[in-house]
Amino acid sequence: MSVQQTRTVSAVRAFNRFYTRVAGLLDKHILHSPYALAEARLLYEIWANGPVTSRTLVEALDMDPGQLSRLLSALGRKNLVQSRRDETDGRVFWLTLTEQGDAAANELNTLSEQSVARLVEPLSDEMRTRLANAMTTITSLLSPAGNDAKVIYRPHKLGELGWLIHRQALLYRAEYGWNGEFETLIARIYHEYEEHPDTARKSLWIAELDDAVAGSIYVLPNADDPKIAQLRMLYVEPEARGHQIGRTLVDKVVGFSRDAGYHGVMLWTQDCLTSARRIYQGAGFQLTREDQHHSFGVDLNGQYWALDFDAQ
Repeated sequence: MSVQQTRTVSAVRAFNRFYTRVAGLLDKHILHSPYALAEARLLYEIWANGPVTSRTLVEALDMDPGQLSRLLSALGRKNLVQSRRDETDGRVFWLTLTEQGDAAANELNTLSEQSVARLVEPLSDEMRTRLANAMTTITSLLSPAGNDAKVIYRPHKLGELGWLIHRQALLYRAEYGWNGEFETLIARIYHEYEEHPDTARKSLWIAELDDAVAGSIYVLPNADDPKIAQLRMLYVEPEARGHQIGRTLVDKVVGFSRDAGYHGVMLWTQDCLTSARRIYQGAGFQLTREDQHHSFGVDLNGQYWALDFDAQ
């Protein structure tokens, strides 16, 4: 394993040990109830999604069919789970909770909510938001590719410009080795956006995935030629890539610029940002010039791209 992979494995294992302890998952009976963790998880799944089949539970819980069968038999003997044969396919059995099982699942759900509420009670609202976002990130990164999470696009909120500067400075440092000069530059760039008076001809979009910022972009008049829009600060969080967020953000800039009466759109980027360049090319942008420079602590090849509405 690489050094980074080894560090990641150690961090995940340490988090697992920490969370199983604070959440009481090592206790013989979960939440001081009569049920083991696997039994409680099974009751919740049937309670939340029932009627369900055994196959559905195997897939949802990634559980061995033999283990599932033994658990269902035990819960059946406790009069918590019942089954009925499908009317059209005799090979299929539908699982539901009995009245006693429904009451048990409701009680477990209430106990779980109360336990988590006590856990986060000492935290401020800001810390709770950070915790929720971090857990959303963990879920997103470790979920199978191609999930059906919905991306929404909206204006920015108070405090998010600072967040965008923070995240992009860290992201480009990690991925390309750029230093604090880049953070200084983008802080100035976002200040220029916020201070620009022509609100009808500027716009900033936040891409939000699972209630967390997943990317952004903005457009405003070019300083040298106000008839041309300037696309700036396209970025997408690594865990959100694969949802076509970058392409959608660029499409929003192009559509907005047409509607606002601009004659075209221009942008400045670096040739090392290959994914972004492919998006610009796909949207119809043409490379107009390049210049080599030393910025952000590294040697770069800057590129200027333009989309001419009058030529289309």
